[in-house]
Amino acid sequence: MRDDGRVDFVLAVWHEAEPISKERAGEVFAALSRGDTTAAQAHPAVAEFAERLPEAEAVSPAHAVVTVDLDSSDEVSRAAFALARECGLVCYDPQRGLVHNLAPTGAYPEMQLHTGDGMIIVDPDLGLVSDALATLSPQNPFAALVVFGRHFVQASPEQSGYELEYKDSVENVLLRTHAASLAEVQDAFAEYATGERAFLDRHEWQRV
Repeated sequence: MRDDGRVDFVLAVWHEAEPISKERAGEVFAALSRGDTTAAQAHPAVAEFAERLPEAEAVSPAHAVVTVDLDSSDEVSRAAFALARECGLVCYDPQRGLVHNLAPTGAYPEMQLHTGDGMIIVDPDLGLVSDALATLSPQNPFAALVVFGRHFVQASPEQSGYELEYKDSVENVLLRTHAASLAEVQDAFAEYATGERAFLDRHEWQRV
């Protein structure tokens, strides 16, 4: 928090050899914040990331931190997510409790993840997509995977479950159904992201 009472938006980046869970990322972030130099290994991409993003600071050879005010957080975080991927680093968002790994990703390199609380990620990893869906709430009222000009899938929480939509933009067809559980929504998004469409057969859809 700043001296004037304003709260900052923070992201942290570091290198991981393999994808990690959001829980593990939270543990690493907490350790790095305490100054534990053993929590992550030094990596040259950390300095590169900090040099290329004005809002970033290389706190150590192992990790960099991005700090901005909330008004700028959406714009800067989009740039930070993209640059972290380009540099081969994971990016942890402690506000949402989400980690952006490098893999595994879906079948569409141009696919974007959009959420109702302002997150936009190009080519998100599948773990992030699943974890982001678990944050759906009145404060985060939708999540969508979009391949612009081709198709999208979107989910919103509603009473006793979720509203699930699928649009084929080429055929100009919009379908809507009800999913009873988060697991059903996560399965549908995972299949969509990997180019499968089995979720279309599992649900009864209404054309909108």
